[in-house]
Amino acid sequence: MSAFDELMTFQRDTEALAQIAGRLSWDQETMMPRGAADQRSDERAAMEAVLHQRRVSPRIGEWLAAIDEGGLDDVAKAQLRHIRRAHDRATRVPERLASAIARKVSQAHVIWAEARADDDFAAFAPTLSEIIALRQEEGAALADGGSVYDALLDDYEPGAKAADLEAMFGALRPRLVALREAVLAQPAKAGVQGTFDEHGQMKLARTLARTFGYDLKRGRVDKAVHPFSSGSGDDVRITTRTNALDPFNCFYSTIHEVGHASYEQNIDPAYRLTPLGGGVSMGVHESQSRIYENQLGRSRAFTGWLFGQMRDTFGDFGIADEEAFYAAVNQVKNGYIRTEADELQYNLHVLLRFDLERALIAGDLAVGDLETAWNDRFAADFGFAVDKPSNGVLQDVHWSAGLFGYFPTYSLGNVYAGCLHQALRVAVPDLDDQLSRGDTTAATTWLKSTLQTHGGRFTPREVIERASGAAPSEAPLLDYLEEKFRDLYDL
Repeated sequence: MSAFDELMTFQRDTEALAQIAGRLSWDQETMMPRGAADQRSDERAAMEAVLHQRRVSPRIGEWLAAIDEGGLDDVAKAQLRHIRRAHDRATRVPERLASAIARKVSQAHVIWAEARADDDFAAFAPTLSEIIALRQEEGAALADGGSVYDALLDDYEPGAKAADLEAMFGALRPRLVALREAVLAQPAKAGVQGTFDEHGQMKLARTLARTFGYDLKRGRVDKAVHPFSSGSGDDVRITTRTNALDPFNCFYSTIHEVGHASYEQNIDPAYRLTPLGGGVSMGVHESQSRIYENQLGRSRAFTGWLFGQMRDTFGDFGIADEEAFYAAVNQVKNGYIRTEADELQYNLHVLLRFDLERALIAGDLAVGDLETAWNDRFAADFGFAVDKPSNGVLQDVHWSAGLFGYFPTYSLGNVYAGCLHQALRVAVPDLDDQLSRGDTTAATTWLKSTLQTHGGRFTPREVIERASGAAPSEAPLLDYLEEKFRDLYDL
């Protein structure tokens, strides 16, 4: 067996163990008994220790040194690029630190959930301080004298730099703020009325999942506090949530997570349990969830079909026709919650978190001052005050999971989705006719063939450029939003 074959056999076992570790996390957020939290933290820490030992194994370095890349094809070279990068990063982080992070974030999830339920940030603050200290130590080990935040960001968006994202987001902000102010000055659009039973919501959520191509033979839909997607290949699971007064929360969370899950399910099977067998970055991943949810799922054409599905499921819910339903789905209104925000305001929520977490990692913002800083920034950006921590600093799971550097990939994903949507409209000129029949096949097939099937073969920027035919730019997203909401609100 060649050095390359030995390395790939070793790597497949590592990837399989990582999937098992992911399943522990999925179970913790869906079905695990609350009393099992301490034991689960030990289990996850032990698994992380095993994974870390494999990732830093000196055998990887020996195999890499022995391989002659001149005889390898492009796919094999891409595998090595990922393995070399991961090995280099892993060897910079001591096993003690990797295990400590895994243990702390496992414990933190339960503490965060209870603090959120009690609206008590002070109960979570000490744990958050510990997580930040651990991530700062990790980032310093990875940065090798460079930016600690950039080192953490690189985990989620390889090659990205905070300064570049800040420039891109700076270009987004003025036009978004101006459009937001113009829209909110108009009369509010009517929403749905009545209550929507959980059974009906979950039934329609599964219909929507299948409509967007999610293979339920290789997946499942469960409920969680914070919707997410987990897994890859033949075991990709999603979660959603229900709200008796707001069925759109369930439906669009489901479509969003199906975008993530479909990306994982549609990667070339030859890449399964290899470094190429997952999405290449969180920004690219988010582009799939956002284009499924927004440009497709919230389009005038698709909501016309969804209106009929909702009438069949729930009867009359206070919306007279398809156009009024389209307006209800795309309401722009004040709100606290990022995951429930309309397309127009969503990125403002992300930019708030991006700025705050950079300050936390840099040591410029103390955890004790975070709640006040959040509330002040929110009031400045959105024009009204946060009423309670669960609608503010405690609303997201990410910081309890130690995911510093993750938030900016949400807005980057929106930018990527804007680029992809522009190209999709050219590739499928009768897209609206198809969506009006509830048929997403042409759109999802185009996304599968141009982007999803490649998994991690190309860099994030390369895969977007190959699919959209142009370098990533915020302009297509801004043009799309302005056209949509100026039309909807008669501006």
